[in-house]
Amino acid sequence: MERTISHQLTGYRTQDGAGVSLVRVLGNRTVDQYDPILLLDSFDSTRPEDYTAGFPMHPHRGIETISYVYRGHMTHRDSLKHEDTIGDGEVQWMTAGSGIMHEEMLPPSDRLLGVQLWLNMPMKDKMAPPAYLSIKHHEIEEIELNKGKLRLLAGRYQDKTGHQGKFLPLDYYDIQLEPQGGVRIETEPDRSVMAFTLLGDARIAGELIKEKTAVKLTPGDYVNIEATDLPAQVLFMSSVRLDEPVAWGGPIVMNTREELTQAFSELRMGTFLRSEIAY
Repeated sequence: MERTISHQLTGYRTQDGAGVSLVRVLGNRTVDQYDPILLLDSFDSTRPEDYTAGFPMHPHRGIETISYVYRGHMTHRDSLKHEDTIGDGEVQWMTAGSGIMHEEMLPPSDRLLGVQLWLNMPMKDKMAPPAYLSIKHHEIEEIELNKGKLRLLAGRYQDKTGHQGKFLPLDYYDIQLEPQGGVRIETEPDRSVMAFTLLGDARIAGELIKEKTAVKLTPGDYVNIEATDLPAQVLFMSSVRLDEPVAWGGPIVMNTREELTQAFSELRMGTFLRSEIAY
């Protein structure tokens, strides 16, 4: 059965961090529809003054943040003493778990283009140890398509395997199509599947979807993604619904208000970080 579109949402321009201009697509009003993906922010600018203020040191708990920088660079530092820079097609995957402090700075480039996802963590895993990794160019397989290519950022595509998430499965593809190119993506019927038009308009499940728009797809075995008369770059994400309560307060996502209150109390008291190494 072919998947169809059940919901679509075009992002809006806002600011976050220390004044980073971005397009917010998913947020606290779309939690149930796009479960388990909580947030999707898109970055697209040729003006360094839009983003170089970056995201200074701040906390997270209960989520995984996954950043894909297709153009430009992002430098990460955290309370586990990691320091790393990704860019021009690489991925940063941070597990906040029980708690982490980190910063993300965005140095000037000709163009900053990419997205950050917040992937919810299951209730049983929210207090897992924090962790960080980067997925570099040599770890990202590129698969040729009819008039295009698919970059396997994480998960599986046919018989190819990329980085595997520890807490939730996530198949994450960057699909780049030439004019009139297309691909049929086979899916497990019960997976939670969405797509995002990073650059250009595209036809998804037969509907014309404008640039910077997220779509949620109904259950099914496959979905067709096609370019128009112009190139298109579409991000595809497939995971599993959690169907668990969500209590979201700023950078912290737990399951109850009591857990949120405890997290912010620990921040005030300086006991937020559970790791043996604190920055």
